[in-house]
Amino acid sequence: MKKEDCFYLGKIVKKYSFKGELLAKLDTDEPDLYDNLDAIFIDLRGNLVPFFIESSQLHKSDLLRLKFEEVDTEADADALLKSELYLPLDLLPKLEGDKFYFHEVIGFTIKEKNFGEVGIIKAINDSTAQALFEIDRDGVEILIPMNDEFIVKVDRKNKTIEVDTPEGLIELYISPS
Repeated sequence: MKKEDCFYLGKIVKKYSFKGELLAKLDTDEPDLYDNLDAIFIDLRGNLVPFFIESSQLHKSDLLRLKFEEVDTEADADALLKSELYLPLDLLPKLEGDKFYFHEVIGFTIKEKNFGEVGIIKAINDSTAQALFEIDRDGVEILIPMNDEFIVKVDRKNKTIEVDTPEGLIELYISPS
């Protein structure tokens, strides 16, 4: 399994017991969706390694208490501390309407309500305070904030996202200086 075929679920943050149990902080608004997993991938030195789950339960609402098969001692558990957890993309719950996962809209066309077709989403930049659509318009990069107020419609069938941006935003990138 390759990392690009998976999504980041969370990170092992601490040991729970002397029997090899661990607590994972999940990167999700709905941790209960992941309470009945059979297996999970753990990133060990850059390789995704499958671990089978003997038991799991939610702990203090946002942590998942995990007991993996063949992780039976504190030393076994220590080896997994701070490791990142991944699951295959097909286990992501399907989103409806105008909600989307970043990875699923790469390659979608952005259309601006007044401007028309802007270009193709080549990436999502979420390293800034506000996530940005990185759009390629014939070699010119255009950045549009992923603001809920700007997103008019997500059309998965036609792979387009319609936005309504402040007047002049797109022209800033394409008008000759």
